Amino acid sequence: MIIGKIVGNVVCTQKDPTLVGRKMLVVQPVDLKTLEASGSSFVALDGVGAGDTELVMVVGGSSARMADGMSQTPTDRSIIGIIDSIEILGETVFRKDQ
Repeated sequence: MIIGKIVGNVVCTQKDPTLVGRKMLVVQPVDLKTLEASGSSFVALDGVGAGDTELVMVVGGSSARMADGMSQTPTDRSIIGIIDSIEILGETVFRKDQ
């Protein structure tokens, strides 16, 4: 799984029929401890209604197609969760309400 921040979206007027009505978001992976950008951004299909700047959990490969409603969708990355908080070794690294 990858933790990332939503930094943009992708709009396609022509696409595979199974992608119609699906939101495609640009995700920037982040370091778990610092929440700083880490690695190259990528496009993922949104399965949970994520929005701009939210921290999300993303799965890839065959796991991406196992997400609810994605079994017949040609995707390599799916957003499966919006993160509320992250705690590492007893220290709160991220809390959505702050």
